[in-house]
Amino acid sequence: MVAEQEASGVEATLTLADWRRQIGSLYAEVRRRAADDPGSALTFWRETRERLYRTHAQSPVPAADRAAFRASHFDHDPALRYAVEVEAPDRTPAEPLGAGLGFAGLSIELPVSAGGAMAFRRFGAVTIPFESGPQRLEIYWMEGYAGGLFLPFRDATNGRETYGAGRYLLDAAKSADLGPGATPTSLVLDFNFAFQPSCAFDPKWACPLAPPANRLGLEVRAGERVA
Repeated sequence: MVAEQEASGVEATLTLADWRRQIGSLYAEVRRRAADDPGSALTFWRETRERLYRTHAQSPVPAADRAAFRASHFDHDPALRYAVEVEAPDRTPAEPLGAGLGFAGLSIELPVSAGGAMAFRRFGAVTIPFESGPQRLEIYWMEGYAGGLFLPFRDATNGRETYGAGRYLLDAAKSADLGPGATPTSLVLDFNFAFQPSCAFDPKWACPLAPPANRLGLEVRAGERVA
């Protein structure tokens, strides 16, 4: 019995490594295609993710639901793809100058869907020039060994057409990164690639959630949806 448990643990770890490998390859191909044709890159992203969610052992979709799983998306809106400059984040009144300042910015804990919190650094912010008016989002750097970019957001579709706790634009833990814009201090943010966190499919997953600073006061009708 112990040997079986150990084998199961080895297999689970290696399938997780394979999941990350395949998602990393997916985003590398998306970045390559998007340089010439963002629409083709989006189609490839949707089709590949749906296949992995249906067939991979590390899919966030419960095993019993995988065979019938079909992803839902808003229509592609090319106007919701931006290359934006990353600026220093605003300091809140409760943060004295220099407080919590480290390699990547101001320390912050984001709530987690399963309870508790995860540590990040609030190192930058971007202004999204939506047609209805500009809105600001903070960008975080994950604490821990590898680190990485993280950008969660909420909008007015949450709880109806998208997961109630929001979606992600950047998540280095899942290789979700569309790369820089024309300058080293810019990022490509395309809301057509916004995706649901794993906990949207199964509450067994623990997902960091978007803080109040990243709640947009409009509907973002692009990216993945749940209904």
